[in-house]
Amino acid sequence: MESMLATGLVIFLAIGLHEYAHCKMADLAGDPTPSYYGRVTLNLTKHFELMGTIMIIITTLTGFGIGWGKPAPMDPRKMRNPKWDFFAAVAAGPLSNLLQAVVFAMILRVVTGAQIEVSTFVGSLLLYGVIVNLSLCFFNLIPLGPLDGHWLLGTFLPENVRLRWIMFNRQYGGFLLLGLILFGQMSGDGGVISKVLGPPVWKTFEFLTGFNPLQMR
Repeated sequence: MESMLATGLVIFLAIGLHEYAHCKMADLAGDPTPSYYGRVTLNLTKHFELMGTIMIIITTLTGFGIGWGKPAPMDPRKMRNPKWDFFAAVAAGPLSNLLQAVVFAMILRVVTGAQIEVSTFVGSLLLYGVIVNLSLCFFNLIPLGPLDGHWLLGTFLPENVRLRWIMFNRQYGGFLLLGLILFGQMSGDGGVISKVLGPPVWKTFEFLTGFNPLQMR
């Protein structure tokens, strides 16, 4: 139970701060949209929608926590430098997860290095704080809508190609992503997403924590 509660808290922080980072960076770039919707706040409940929150609760209780937050409202046309300010606002989400992973990993290194005894809750919080945030960081870099990766990639495409890319992802990106996830679940080995994201997630985990993932399984 302590482990499940820790996982749920980590997911809440990871997703909430991810969406806050989007909104804060857009606000700093001059876009009033996030502020208008009350999203430039560290009250993380403001960054969640009902269905995504319910999914976090249900899936955490079943041992596999997953969910989503309320999409960050941003309008690049209102930013001082629409192209690169929007890029920074989008990138801020995954970067916030990387930063959280670093913080959790640093605390974990101190605790293990000093051989400090902690509760199951705290131990799970630190461990999953690294794993969940790294997973969310790399997952969001997948270049399929509605994930951040398709916006980031679009920044570097010629304008006419970029518009078609955005429209394609708006219409089909979500279905393709869902298909990859479901196929991975049915195949039993995580599928393409697991094979692509697994190595960078676990290599970064080992670099940050000093733990060999193979010895943890």
